[in-house]
Amino acid sequence: MPIIVDHLNCIYEQGTNMEVAALKDINLVIPDGQFIGLIGHTGSGKSTLVQHLNGLIEATSGTVYFNGEDIYDYDRKKLRSKVGLVFQYPEHQLFETDVFKDVCFGPKNLGLDRKETELRAYKALKMVGLPDEYFYQSPFDLSGGQKRRVAIAGVLAMEPDVLILDEPTAGLDPKGRDEILELIKGLQETGMTIILVSHSMEDVANYVDRIIVMNKGSVMLDGVPKDVFAHYKELEEVGLAAPAVTYIMQQLKQNGFAVSTDATTIEEAKEEILRALHRAD
Repeated sequence: MPIIVDHLNCIYEQGTNMEVAALKDINLVIPDGQFIGLIGHTGSGKSTLVQHLNGLIEATSGTVYFNGEDIYDYDRKKLRSKVGLVFQYPEHQLFETDVFKDVCFGPKNLGLDRKETELRAYKALKMVGLPDEYFYQSPFDLSGGQKRRVAIAGVLAMEPDVLILDEPTAGLDPKGRDEILELIKGLQETGMTIILVSHSMEDVANYVDRIIVMNKGSVMLDGVPKDVFAHYKELEEVGLAAPAVTYIMQQLKQNGFAVSTDATTIEEAKEEILRALHRAD
C-alpha cells in the first residue's frame, strides 16, 4: 500500500524565539514501487521530510500513513524495518567491529534467531555487491563507496518495503556514484519503493520516475522529470538548476532547430537530435 503524507507540519523550537517552520502542510501519495527523487537546496526540508516517513521525527501536526495505518499508532521498530533510511554519512550507521556484525545488527534487533539474522546479512551484502573478503574487516577501513554499500546492506537486511537514501552519492567519484545508483535502480526493479534525496539533477534525471521539489518547507513542484525540468527558470530562482541536457535542448530550439525540449538525459537528447536531423533531410 502507498505511503500517504497528510497535512504534515513540523515546527522546530515551537513557542520560542527560535521557532522555524521546517515543513508546511505537506500532502503526498507515494505509490508502491515508485522511484522518487526528492530535491531542494540546503534547508528546504528534504531531510526533515524523509525522517518523518519512518517516525524518526514526530510531526507537529498532520500524519503519515503506511499500509493504511497511522505511523504514530505503529510499532516503531516494525515501522523502521519496513521503511528503511540510509543516512547521508555512512559513518552514522556503522559501529560494529566488522562488516558482517554491523549488517547483522538490524535483523538481530528485530528478534530474529542467529541463523535467520546471518542469512539476511549475507544476502544483503551480496545484493550490494560487497566482496566476501571485506565481510570481516572493520567498516571504518573501507572506502567511501564501500561504506555506503555496507550502510545500505544494513538496512536491506531488515527487508524493507521502502528504502530512503539521503545523498547516497555525496563525495564519491563518478565511477562510485554510477555503481551506487545502478545498485539502487536494481533494487527498485525488484519492486521496492525508492526515495532518493539528491542535489544532483543529472542523477535524478537519469534514474527516477518522479521528482518532488522542496522549497522553504513546502512542495514546490511534483511530477515526472520532463515536466519538472520544464520549469527550469523557476528552479533557478530557488537556487537549483535543470540538467545540462535541458539547457542544451532549449538553446538548440532557440537557435532554430526543430527539437523537442522534453529530453532530460543524454540518450533522450541524442535520439531527439537525430530525429530532428532526419526530418531536416
